[in-house]
Amino acid sequence: MTKLDYNSDWLSLSKQANWSAFKLAKLCGVSVRTLERHFKSSMDKRPKQWLNEQRQGQAAELLQRGFSIKETAAKLGYKGYAHFSSEFKAYWGYRPSQHCQRGTKMLNCRISS
Repeated sequence: MTKLDYNSDWLSLSKQANWSAFKLAKLCGVSVRTLERHFKSSMDKRPKQWLNEQRQGQAAELLQRGFSIKETAAKLGYKGYAHFSSEFKAYWGYRPSQHCQRGTKMLNCRISS
């Protein structure tokens, strides 16, 4: 077992690392390569892929809770909402403004606060 096996709060560490594999490795006190090996063996994913999945999951949740696109982008550490919108669409296949319309309830996604 390595010290990485004892971490149970990857999501919190990921937020502290601003969704960066490099910063996450640094927070854990290991090399990026060691982090990659750990993620491959324990999650069958690369850290960057896992981080993106978690970040996009957080984005979807925030939008459903009524946060605006700009607020969501800022909360998740994006430099701008256009970059966030682009990554959201690449991951989900549709724009963040369309996300809330896809749920069972018609929720409104606000573009700005």
